[in-house]
Amino acid sequence: MRKRPNRHTAFRTRCERPVSFRSTRTVATDSPYALPEDIKNRLVIDVIHDGDVIPAEILVDAHGAPIEEDVFLRYYEHERDWGAELLADALARHLDLDGYYSVEIARVVLDFGRFPGITAKDADYQSRHAINYPFSDLLSFEQKQRLLGHYYDAISAEYNSFVPPAQVKLALHTYDTFNQSGTRRPPVSVLTRCVGYQIRSEMPFGVFDPLYPDILGEFTSDRILRDRLSLTLERAGIHTEHNYPYLLPDGSVEVRSQVWCFFNTARQAFEAEHPDTHGDPAFEIVWDMLLDTNLRSSDSEILRSYLHAFRQVPRGRAVEFEAARRAYERIGEFVRRDGSMFVERYRLMSNRPSALGIEVRKDLVFEFDTRGRPVAPKPREARKIAAVIAQALHIYFTQDCPGERTPMVT
Repeated sequence: MRKRPNRHTAFRTRCERPVSFRSTRTVATDSPYALPEDIKNRLVIDVIHDGDVIPAEILVDAHGAPIEEDVFLRYYEHERDWGAELLADALARHLDLDGYYSVEIARVVLDFGRFPGITAKDADYQSRHAINYPFSDLLSFEQKQRLLGHYYDAISAEYNSFVPPAQVKLALHTYDTFNQSGTRRPPVSVLTRCVGYQIRSEMPFGVFDPLYPDILGEFTSDRILRDRLSLTLERAGIHTEHNYPYLLPDGSVEVRSQVWCFFNTARQAFEAEHPDTHGDPAFEIVWDMLLDTNLRSSDSEILRSYLHAFRQVPRGRAVEFEAARRAYERIGEFVRRDGSMFVERYRLMSNRPSALGIEVRKDLVFEFDTRGRPVAPKPREARKIAAVIAQALHIYFTQDCPGERTPMVT
């Protein structure tokens, strides 16, 4: 651990795993919001932006020279979601869960809530990629490749083990007190829609496969859950907004997981109806492409560019790619047939996975000095806010949790 006058700005230079499970079973709790045992595994809580690890291997630049702390420390302080783990720990205890998941790698280095790539200096909130500035400018090609291959992909693999089984994935974040304009942000914001859909009323072009229905971008979470959280927080005197002052980035874990879950469900339904396609190489590479929501597979990118940008087939793979094209068309016919009935059933099914983020204003759960540097956590305040969120989740799972729905209007 680096020694600094302000212990909160210290950081670690190694960790056993880039994402860990934080157990909350060490202290017994007697909470009125404890979830029944048969419900607990339907909820997973995670924190991706409160990590404090800056791996030693990237503390040297592309020329092998040490990177001084002064170069990145203010970015480290600004980017970190101070107090997010306080909220997650308190929430898990109120709900009597075993714990929560936390990404250990500092956000200033790697943001798992973005698509892979590098972030330019002064990039706006929605234009960022996984490797953050200033490391995006300082590191070598090999270092950047290792950041994504060794850390980003490892985090992704771990998330693949615990996100798909859950009915609700709830990410806890904290954000700055003020907007750039100087206006104060709301105490809490519930994020359930990506920016691409909000602006264009359709999913962003060229990001996810066009087979993903635009209508599913309308929300990433059951709206009853969103509104239950808002209602409970407002009743407790905690002003809560939806998707303000910003929305989910298109590359957020919440959006990526929604696309993955849809195609995973589509695959199960398609293969149940067409069992002969299971294991067929042509269908396998198409499903791999559709499920590559992290955009990390070069094989999937080649197939994607062939199908949608009509690029030349790699030498010697013409037969393989033609078979994949036919497989893709069959899957598309399945998804769109009967007026996209499969899509509509998926959209309204009772166990459609929800993935949402809750932003809590940083100053409510952490104390900062006049320069904006972290001074001390506010555990009591974090527990109070977490208790209200826990109350909302308890009501949702025990009373609101939906069955099949038939909308009165569409």
